[in-house]
Amino acid sequence: MADDYLVRIGKLIRDARQHRGWTQTQLAEALGTSQSAVNRIERGNQNISLEMIARIGEALDSEIVSLGYAGPMHLRVVGGRRLSGAIDVKTSKNACVALLCASLLNSGRTTLRRVARIEEVYRILEVLGSIGVRTRWLNDDGDLEIVPPAELDLDAMDMAAARRTRSVIMFLGPLLHRVERFRIPYAGGCDLGTRTVQPHMTALRHFGLEVAATDGMYHAQVDRAAPGHPIVLTERGDTVTENALLAAARHDGVTVIRNASSNYMVQDLCFFLEQLGVKVEGIGTTTLTVHGVAHIDRDVDYAPSEDPVEAMSLLAAAVVTESELTIRRVPVEFLEIELAVLDEMGLDTERSGEYAADNGRTRLIDLTVRPSKLRAPIDKIHPMPFPGLNIDNVPFFAAIAATAQGSALIHDWVYDNRAIYLTDLNRLGADVKLLDPHRLLVEGPTRWRAAEMMCPPALRPAVVVLLAMMAAEGTSVLRNVYVINRGYEDLAERLNSVGAQIEIFRDI
Repeated sequence: MADDYLVRIGKLIRDARQHRGWTQTQLAEALGTSQSAVNRIERGNQNISLEMIARIGEALDSEIVSLGYAGPMHLRVVGGRRLSGAIDVKTSKNACVALLCASLLNSGRTTLRRVARIEEVYRILEVLGSIGVRTRWLNDDGDLEIVPPAELDLDAMDMAAARRTRSVIMFLGPLLHRVERFRIPYAGGCDLGTRTVQPHMTALRHFGLEVAATDGMYHAQVDRAAPGHPIVLTERGDTVTENALLAAARHDGVTVIRNASSNYMVQDLCFFLEQLGVKVEGIGTTTLTVHGVAHIDRDVDYAPSEDPVEAMSLLAAAVVTESELTIRRVPVEFLEIELAVLDEMGLDTERSGEYAADNGRTRLIDLTVRPSKLRAPIDKIHPMPFPGLNIDNVPFFAAIAATAQGSALIHDWVYDNRAIYLTDLNRLGADVKLLDPHRLLVEGPTRWRAAEMMCPPALRPAVVVLLAMMAAEGTSVLRNVYVINRGYEDLAERLNSVGAQIEIFRDI
């Protein structure tokens, strides 16, 4: 155990030295010791005192370790570097978690291709595993096999994992067809303020689901019923629409869902349901007609499409670092408004011809972004349900607007307190004024500067801060990046592949 500890310390020291660009000899000179001693330390072959660790950290201008318990992941970012080359967009995080929940509809084997290996997916897999569902990764490409048991053991549900993801709310739709009573914990996820689940309950009540919320749990009781008339969603939300679809899929009859979201993850779910033998009319519109099937037992193989929000993240990375970067496999139909706004701001882009995603339905392009002199948009930036500007893409416009000439108004009306996290950009040199809980005024252009700070507790603002650090000359540190890992797979390593310099380190 002691030897393993020394090896881990040595690796941290080596990584910090290499990140600074020093040789072992240069570090030895700074410490007043020999190159061979540094070599032994880095290989874990020499006992090392806390005093020496502190001296090494001071020499390398790096906190090698934080004393105490094994802690979270952090990022050290050397900014001011230009990106170049090409990078692929990964599959949609929101589609993947919806499809994992949808696998509960199927008594057969479900195979999902290129599933995002992210914390949100891991939490859902932990919950599925705890109730008896067998899952296994088939290869390094992220292909995932899901095999349900004959009976789910819902009393054994991993509540700790379930509480760490908001996606667990989408268990309601499929489970109401399998059992008459069950419970799930309150939904977690990002800290975005109050997010009512009442629209879910209103929609699912048509199928006989009644839910009582007590002691941090939703206690569900089902007296199965058939919707007597079209279900009108009180909120055109993505997860609300998905829950209604999941409930309708196993209802042996026709369900009409109005005011439905037509966003990318909803469309992927509809395409998957069709693979299960469920007919869905109106995909891509706000009225969905679902011809349900009482029992589903099929071996299905499905590839979710690429993530438009990740595509927007990579586009924003190119803009704020003033880089030329090609982003491949961009789901363009879910970014057309964003690209139109950026075109008005003066962004120089080039698009390839369109081609089909692996699901055979979603339209993709390759998009090249070039350094541009941007001007602030005349109109405010605000989200709308698809086909409007995506709710999750709004935060990236804060960083983009900060690079542009002029004042930009950003109105993030959906979430109670997400906009406030974007004021963290001020610590990196931006001029962002919070006008009220939902509106920001961004003045540009910005001379970014390095800083050390905690990661915001909301996914998209956290990535926006990381991108600004990439633009800032000097070395920045972003601490506790779990929230980024919830929604992005190997983001630091992938950005490094196109020229960024981001080091991952942990407390031990």
